[in-house]
Amino acid sequence: MSESEAIPNPYRVDGLVAVVTGGANGIGLATGKVLASLGCRVVLADRDGDAAMSAASEIGSDFATGLELDVTDEAGIETAFAEIGSREGRFDILVNNAGRVIRRPSLELALDDWNAVVAVNMTGVFLCARAAAGQMIKSGFGGAIVNTASILGLSGGGLYPNISYQTTKGAVVNMTRALAVEWAPHKIRVNAVAPTWTRTAFIGELEQNPDLMRRIREVTPLGRLAEPEEVAHAIAFLASPGAAMITGHTLAVDGGFLAQ
Repeated sequence: MSESEAIPNPYRVDGLVAVVTGGANGIGLATGKVLASLGCRVVLADRDGDAAMSAASEIGSDFATGLELDVTDEAGIETAFAEIGSREGRFDILVNNAGRVIRRPSLELALDDWNAVVAVNMTGVFLCARAAAGQMIKSGFGGAIVNTASILGLSGGGLYPNISYQTTKGAVVNMTRALAVEWAPHKIRVNAVAPTWTRTAFIGELEQNPDLMRRIREVTPLGRLAEPEEVAHAIAFLASPGAAMITGHTLAVDGGFLAQ
């Protein structure tokens, strides 16, 4: 094959602008690093502004900036996303990754705790998606939104009680489908990833229980936890031109858990 016939890399995102919520650590930071390595300009948004700035410095100022953002703050989201769109001249990718978990039995879960999880995992996903879509439509370039769901939004779990998390992640799966259909005429693709237990601080409490971790490995055909980078690569694929005909889909990154 001659040089002129070389097939372009469909997974590059050179010159595109992405916002990653929950971007200061874990899957969010890993995703920021992967997108930056593929040529994207990344805004790492996190409720902890200092941590977001520190995370951006790991990637480098040529490719990343940090932003303090609370995904439950409707006005703050609208203002921040409008400023990004105005400054960059475009808004191409949103990774809706911010999340919260309160693991308690249903009969012991206070309404305030339920509402706190819903506010971040469900309402926050909607608020960020809506604001991002507004910017994508305004730019005229379309875009891609990738939501972080969970295998616990596609199964009953069963290893420990986690009703508010499971309910909200199930909602994210169907929100992904609904928004994909609604925004397809605007050239906006909406997909989700459904990770298994991933080696981040998010499961730090669970890792203190060796018996539980053994059981998690036993119910995972590949026999291990996921690494943040493995989820990040799936997110980057769904955000890339290589996934141009994929929308409304939830991609499990689960080591075979849901295949059983």
